[in-house]
Amino acid sequence: MFAQHNNFFKPSDTLNTKRRNVVVISEAAIGGLTLLGLNQLWYADYERSKFHTIDDNNEWLQMDKFGHVFSSYQLGKFGAQTLRWSGVSQKKQLLYGATLGFSFLTAVEVLDGFSSEWGFSWGDFTANTAGAGLYIGQELLWEEQRIVMKYSFHRTQYAAQRPDKLGNGLLEEALKDYNGQTYWLSANVHSFFKNSKIPKWLNVAVGYGGEGMLSGNEGLIVDNMLVKQNRQRQFYLSLDMDLTKIKTDSELLKSIFSVFNSIKVPFPTVEFNGKSGVKFHSVYF
Repeated sequence: MFAQHNNFFKPSDTLNTKRRNVVVISEAAIGGLTLLGLNQLWYADYERSKFHTIDDNNEWLQMDKFGHVFSSYQLGKFGAQTLRWSGVSQKKQLLYGATLGFSFLTAVEVLDGFSSEWGFSWGDFTANTAGAGLYIGQELLWEEQRIVMKYSFHRTQYAAQRPDKLGNGLLEEALKDYNGQTYWLSANVHSFFKNSKIPKWLNVAVGYGGEGMLSGNEGLIVDNMLVKQNRQRQFYLSLDMDLTKIKTDSELLKSIFSVFNSIKVPFPTVEFNGKSGVKFHSVYF
């Protein structure tokens, strides 16, 4: 039984047309149904408009843009790895798989462009491109992901002040509350230095976050009064783990490690910000 499961999760050495067809059909169906659902269940509640663009680059201290980079990178990584599992050539993995996040998120941007509530954001489009480029560029340069885009989250006091905007409950807050989100570039030390004394799983990570945000910009008015927001950018330096470097013969565990490698492992962290200057966290989420 273990051998059967191991063979199922093991990437094919040659093109496996059955696997490829399952991957392509499944991703096309899920992506199409998701876009259809968004169009019917979400955008239908708002007035439609002619296609238009917006400039939202100054909102949320650019945390939303980092979210787009992360999503595009992770979806592209997933798309490429599923095609690799099917035995598709590296060129096609990058061409059709690693662009999955960019394609899907750009389609969502187009839907935004036809909604009077939002609009097509060139900033989001650029961030989507950057996420796909981060994955594709490393594969072309090193044939591996030495620098991984990661995410971490902790709950904050701000969501309770605006639950409609920042989320109500852990799951919503993890998606909406930019105050508790941190986006990381996590670099594998061994991949760069090839030193046998350095653990293969050891990473060094730099992170970016923001705090004090109750709205996209500072102009939040409640009951005809301007709400004061102590908004600040935060930069982080920490250690991390590349879970895909943990040695195991189990293809199932390798797949699980690959999925959870999108989450930054909590470690002691140094924070740099404009308020207190330098702050040390014994463990940072």
